[in-house]
Amino acid sequence: MEEHDLVQIQRLCDQNARFRRLFEEHMILEKQLAAMDQKPYLTPEEEFERKTVQKLKLAGKDEMIEICRFLKE
Repeated sequence: MEEHDLVQIQRLCDQNARFRRLFEEHMILEKQLAAMDQKPYLTPEEEFERKTVQKLKLAGKDEMIEICRFLKE
């Protein structure tokens, strides 16, 4: 991320508690995905969990984008 993006994210986190929670959750999910990606093989259960984490991460990102749009109006 560029410094401008980080400044904007920090500002949004300071202004909006929901955005802050979503961003923190997004970072946790990102770390979980990175850990899963380090494994050479995922069991079917792990693959299901990975897909679930991806969906949660995407849903959170969509909500963060929606908050940004709302705050810009």
